[in-house]
Amino acid sequence: NAQKRVLKEIRADMATGAHMNRLLQGDVGSGKTIVGLMCMLIALDNGYQSCLMAPTEILAQQHFTGISEYVEGMDIEVGFLSGSVKGKKRAALLERLKNGEIHILIGTHALIEDWVVFNKLGLAITDEQHRFGVKHRAKLWGKSKPSPPHILVMTATPIPRTLAMTLYGDLEISVIDELPPGRKEIKT
Repeated sequence: NAQKRVLKEIRADMATGAHMNRLLQGDVGSGKTIVGLMCMLIALDNGYQSCLMAPTEILAQQHFTGISEYVEGMDIEVGFLSGSVKGKKRAALLERLKNGEIHILIGTHALIEDWVVFNKLGLAITDEQHRFGVKHRAKLWGKSKPSPPHILVMTATPIPRTLAMTLYGDLEISVIDELPPGRKEIKT
């Protein structure tokens, strides 16, 4: 139910025609990634590309694997970009991205490099966003011309609402405050 509530809040933001700037907070295992994917599908349904930037290659690869599995069998192209993607493979990926053939791009800081050009970026998601600086996020926002993409930043770090408003006063806040039914406890 919390996922549904949060998705309604995000859909309402995206439907206004104004730029969305939202923080999605939820425990590990609460379903932030699936909510992010649903938002990417909304963008895709409206003719836009999406990207998801994670702070480490391991986390980015986990997102890529999971999202690729979720959309398997659909006509959705998911790409992966990090510093380890090189040469012809990188050149082909960037060409397909620029042509709009890649619908969802998942990766690391490599997404904000100048040579990464989207055809029509409509949604930019950052995971564990506190690991990125303001300039990192601003470079990602600049990937969409003439107006910035919708922004969704996700975190599993619990932030009291008053502190969140101080740190992220420019963001609306959504909280997934329950785990999906049947979810086992996460042990780290």
